Amino acid sequence: MTKALRIAGWLTASAVLAACAGADRGDAPPAIAVYEGIDTILLDGDMVNFRVEMRNAGAKRDVEAYGRCAAAQYALIRGFGFARHVRTTVAQNGNKWRGDAVYVISAALPEGIRTIDAEVTVRDCGALGIPTI
Repeated sequence: MTKALRIAGWLTASAVLAACAGADRGDAPPAIAVYEGIDTILLDGDMVNFRVEMRNAGAKRDVEAYGRCAAAQYALIRGFGFARHVRTTVAQNGNKWRGDAVYVISAALPEGIRTIDAEVTVRDCGALGIPTI
């Protein structure tokens, strides 16, 4: 067998293997995120705890966004326009994700760098398909 034939055979085998590997990855569609609910707990005055649950989150940031959307809608329901993020913790067990977020809601833009405009955030959440309260 000539060197050219060996190289051609190797390239053909490599292409076949690459095609098979690519087909395996493309067969399964990505899991669709399922938003399973929001619990709201008033902690003290204007400080509120939001506990969210979802399945098939792509990453921690998806759970954080769900909590942010809940906080924004809650602020609007209570007649406030803003919220300041205090903290969020996220836990995962298999495809089940839980978020525990705390926000302070206020009528005026609060101090700090982690603030949200509730009206804008709720609109963005709707555009992204993330439910609010």
